[in-house]
Amino acid sequence: MASRIEDYALIGDTQSAALVGRDGAIDWACFPRFDSGACFAALLGDRDNGRWLIAPRAPVRATRRRYRPDSLVLETEISTATGTVRLIDFMPIRDQRPDIVRIVEGLEGTVDLHVDLVVRFDMGRVTPWVRKRGDALLMTAGPDALCLRGDVEVHGEALATVGDFTVRAGERRSMTLTWFPSHQEVPSAVEPAAALADTDGWWRTWSGKCQYQGPWREAVVTSLRVLKALTYGPTGGIVAAPTTSLPEWPGGARNWDYRYCWLRDATLTLYALMLGGYEAEAGAWREWLLRAAAGDPRGVQIMYGVAGERRLTEYEAPWLAGFENSRPVRIGNAAHEQLQLDVFGEVIDALFQARRLGVAPDPWSWSFEKMLLEFLEQKWKEPDHGIWEIRGPKRHFTHSKVMAWVAFDRAIKSVETFGLEDGPLEHWRAVRDEIHAEVCAQGYDRSRRTFTQSYGATELDASLLLMSLVGFLPASDPRIAATVQAIERELLVDGLVRRYRTDLADGAGAGAGTHPVDGLPPGEGVFLPCSFWLADVYVQLDRGDEARALFERLLGLRNDLGLLSEEYEPGTKRLLGNFPQAFSHLSLINTAYNLTVHPDRPAHHRAKEPSPARATRNMRGRA
Repeated sequence: MASRIEDYALIGDTQSAALVGRDGAIDWACFPRFDSGACFAALLGDRDNGRWLIAPRAPVRATRRRYRPDSLVLETEISTATGTVRLIDFMPIRDQRPDIVRIVEGLEGTVDLHVDLVVRFDMGRVTPWVRKRGDALLMTAGPDALCLRGDVEVHGEALATVGDFTVRAGERRSMTLTWFPSHQEVPSAVEPAAALADTDGWWRTWSGKCQYQGPWREAVVTSLRVLKALTYGPTGGIVAAPTTSLPEWPGGARNWDYRYCWLRDATLTLYALMLGGYEAEAGAWREWLLRAAAGDPRGVQIMYGVAGERRLTEYEAPWLAGFENSRPVRIGNAAHEQLQLDVFGEVIDALFQARRLGVAPDPWSWSFEKMLLEFLEQKWKEPDHGIWEIRGPKRHFTHSKVMAWVAFDRAIKSVETFGLEDGPLEHWRAVRDEIHAEVCAQGYDRSRRTFTQSYGATELDASLLLMSLVGFLPASDPRIAATVQAIERELLVDGLVRRYRTDLADGAGAGAGTHPVDGLPPGEGVFLPCSFWLADVYVQLDRGDEARALFERLLGLRNDLGLLSEEYEPGTKRLLGNFPQAFSHLSLINTAYNLTVHPDRPAHHRAKEPSPARATRNMRGRA
């Protein structure tokens, strides 16, 4: 497996995805959906947990890779002492079944190559039954089956499928792997050259619709393409990442499954898609949001499956060693059962922004919002697990209360701006004012002159940057300015922002060696979306030069293909966390827009419409 997270590339078909290493190995692939069991899980273990390697037999002298222009077709050029080949990897936009197509082109000289295909269903632990049928090699276990075809001769060896072949300049060899339910007929063959042309053309057409024309177009279009690749096409739901358990700290326990859809991402997703000109995708995401959260407001969850599933039971996979021995490897996410009050604000804000941005209205969303507000009015005074989905005791998190304020504020604005009826405006205004007063009284430390992570605490939290971005207080308010200064002093590492101080730990008792707030062992990288927030706040504070410098710094952290994970470790200069991370790319899009539209003045000074910078306050929460 690749040595670093940034060594991987993403390929996908808008229903599932795979990660391809620089070494020519596909170390991660889940079929038929993002959240299905992986058939290649070497990413979280080793070769015996499943991978598909195509690589030269001789030592590699140089490797260069890129996506085709405006496409998600990956090209990796590999040079040896005897020649150079181009490995082309992609997943055709799906008709019925997911496919991976791999084509090897000879560019110079002659290169001897080796194929090593190890299939292990059910997250890397089930060895399939392999048999030949016509031109196909079938691999079957339980409900899953894979069909391998191609013009490379392979044979079985030690529970793997292997083969050797030679490619000369001007020659081309190909292999295709197709998943299908094991009880159904073997799918028809894919024609690699035609699939390549169709897939490349599909992505180029989609990318060409992007309406952003600012100085960071390449980064914006790449991020939008990642977002599209992480969209589950049949429902419009967008997963936070295609992976599980890539660590926030090497060897640590902060390893979570991100192959689900978070309500917290809703507003930022809508903004990014609409700013890019992708109205159909924005509408599909809004419809997914309404379907997923529908029903009794007491049952609203913070995350759902790609089709709106509510049971995301978490368990550990002890047969997987973990990326760099980071254990446990978790499947599912127990945080779906937590109370996180901020999601009510996220949902209502998302629906308000959808109206403002011109997404076609939904006839019943307003009645649903009013039900949410009735429930939130009864719950907002309670402690919760907060934006970071802590696994310690509940607290009165300042950000949660601010987002409860946002819920009532956006409902009021929906009535005032769009003429929606049957809204008890005076009552909502009273609740909004009550929340505002409480946050300013109990979430603010007068001795330190800063807002704090939770009521009565002294700790800082990067989520406090969102207070001005959502309009709770103007950035010019002295309390906001002092809080930003405190975050700069205490949460910056090499100029990048941590969520909060995870290096603190209790020293005795049952929680010895764990963080006093989140109950987990200390240590994680800087959180990349938080640094984008800081850049957005700099725009509001008329610190445009610092905003641009920070944004360019963040762009420089992308890998050679323009991909970002969730976190970054400045000391070793490496990406950490699940990859690629939708929220990091969403934040990039919005910050680029803020800097493009408002290069010299704060975004919140716009007179006629709410600031786009406010969209950047959303956060993928997790412990």
